[in-house]
Amino acid sequence: MKTVNSLSGGKTSSYIAANYPADYDVFSLVRVEDVKCKFPDEKLRKEVEDRIQAPFIGTAEDDTIIHTMLDLEQYIGRPITWVTGKTFEKTIDNHSGFLPNKVARYCTTDMKTIPIAEWRYKNIDEDVTMRFGYRANEQGRAKRMMEKLNDNGMTEVKIVVGKSKTGNQNKWKSIEYCKSEFPLITDHLFKDTIEEYWKDKGVRFAYMNNCVGCWWRSPLLLKKMHEKHPNKMQWFADIEEEAAGTFRSDVKYADIIKWKPQIELFDDDFNECDSGYCGL
Repeated sequence: MKTVNSLSGGKTSSYIAANYPADYDVFSLVRVEDVKCKFPDEKLRKEVEDRIQAPFIGTAEDDTIIHTMLDLEQYIGRPITWVTGKTFEKTIDNHSGFLPNKVARYCTTDMKTIPIAEWRYKNIDEDVTMRFGYRANEQGRAKRMMEKLNDNGMTEVKIVVGKSKTGNQNKWKSIEYCKSEFPLITDHLFKDTIEEYWKDKGVRFAYMNNCVGCWWRSPLLLKKMHEKHPNKMQWFADIEEEAAGTFRSDVKYADIIKWKPQIELFDDDFNECDSGYCGL
């Protein structure tokens, strides 16, 4: 059975890559088409395109994630496989223009899980153990994942495996994607160990991972993200104006952007618990 480290660009999954060598290390990049989010370094943008074998204008995540993955590859001394799914815009189109939200969390599945599952199907012809970056205090998340396993103890994912004879429709197949493993839970490792480990290692990390405008974040944190990434947050606001439905049920992104907070918001006012589930 082959081992795969599922990487997000966060400190936790990067810690697994550095301390639990696997047969493969895989990272799925979330892409957007809007030039407002264009990655500023032309040379690195072309390198990313070479790695994912797809056009790359920009990402909905903090641009630092590109540096993180390149730094990490140098640090661990093993190649990291980059994959990508459809762009965020096309992913929304595939869901009839309805936006991902707390009821329909398709963004993680479509832009993170499925691209890795499709890569695994094409490249690894045997069972796979996939390692995920859940820490010792996140046993609840691991339990929820384990509750979805099939009778063989494997996670199943439905992916596109080809086209119909006419070429007009996709052929779908449910595959046994992986057996899940949580090494940090097994070894009782918490956030403090991981933060201490990365203090002097020369790998750059974003202030927060996940998409800049992740709907899981509180409105106050989304306002803070607008201060840090105005162009990307404007992209989220524009998408919301054009789409069916909204990212959140309580407030629109265009209104968040216009807020004038009564107090100054500092980086230390928030932590990764505010950041959703994709970017550990």
